[in-house]
Amino acid sequence: MTDLGTPTRGAATGTGDRSRPRAVLPALCATQIVSWGIVYYAFPVLNPQITAATGWPAGATTAAFSLGLVVSALAGIRIGRILDRRGPRAVMTAGSVLGAVSLLIVATAPNIPVFLAGWALAGLAMASTFYQPAFAALTRWWAPDHVRALTIVTLAGGLASTVFAPLTAALAEHLSWRHTYLVLAAILAAVTIPTHALALRAPWPDAPTSPAHAAAGAAVVGRSRPFLLLAAAFTLSGFAMYAVVVALVPLLLERGYTTSQAAWALGIGGAGQTLGRTLYAALARRTTATVRTTILIALGGLTTAAFAAAPGPYALLIAVSVVAGMVRGNLTLLQATAVTDRWGTAHYGRLSGLLAAPATTAAALAPFAGAALAVPLGGYGLLFFLLATVSVAAALIAPWTATGAVRRRSGRRPRSR
Repeated sequence: MTDLGTPTRGAATGTGDRSRPRAVLPALCATQIVSWGIVYYAFPVLNPQITAATGWPAGATTAAFSLGLVVSALAGIRIGRILDRRGPRAVMTAGSVLGAVSLLIVATAPNIPVFLAGWALAGLAMASTFYQPAFAALTRWWAPDHVRALTIVTLAGGLASTVFAPLTAALAEHLSWRHTYLVLAAILAAVTIPTHALALRAPWPDAPTSPAHAAAGAAVVGRSRPFLLLAAAFTLSGFAMYAVVVALVPLLLERGYTTSQAAWALGIGGAGQTLGRTLYAALARRTTATVRTTILIALGGLTTAAFAAAPGPYALLIAVSVVAGMVRGNLTLLQATAVTDRWGTAHYGRLSGLLAAPATTAAALAPFAGAALAVPLGGYGLLFFLLATVSVAAALIAPWTATGAVRRRSGRRPRSR
């Protein structure tokens, strides 16, 4: 497991090692805020206005957003291999261009098929610009002290909803949803395209190797029982977590709160993510990877149940949103370090892509599934109880993801033949 207690010079700023380009970390902090805030978090704020203005069913618009996430999951596997070989500059710059173009298509879509096409293209942008390529860049450039850099960039990324959910709501009060997306596309292009093109120019170093993990190739690890169980736990947890993010605004609207209040409740969760990520290093020092996986996924279920059980007052919902954001922020770092904690950094891009693919697919289906299930369940309150149960199931799987026990079992199989 990565030792987070050992002081490391230059891990955060790049000043302690010339192979760590100084511009990368602040650049990725800025682009993660903007990319997540615009491509992801603007949609749950704008979707009620989209359906009201166009007459398109909420299930159809949410399915389009889910399609983008599915494309992101599938593309992420291939992109992970490219990142391992070539680095992040071309991938993330091209992804920024695709992101801006995709939002232009979404904003001008005359019908659902074009709207779907825009979100499919947005999926390629997500796979190329969101956390996975950023984590691959930092894990390679900052190894073996990458956890500090990952923490910093996720601290910044946690502000995406805090900044852009209220900003999107404010724009939507004065502009149509189409013009709001046009403004956001312009911001996305202006910030992320030149930043990725100029800040990620450093040479891409060879992957470091660790004797403890040298024997395990990417293909072997990807078929191992701990990897498959970890993927299952993250998939269930991701389904519940992202369904909650997208369904929170409809839940609060259903309970009589205004769009602005709902957007602030969603956005304040981003501040919780930032706060929670400052605590991850301390948690990692005191727990094994398996224990903290179990704890954090279970806490995610508890906060989801709290949303379902507490209709108000508004201050209480804000408090729950902050705590839920803290858990969500730690889960992001948990997934970012899951591969290196267990199997090292040599094949990080490929393994993280494989690990993220089913979880991202589940997250993609979550908004559509949540909207579809809310109707027969009689509202979003019962939906949140169901999502809490899904998180509990994921927490029950987590203890079986320890690698040591599986190695011993797999070591007995050849002798039994």
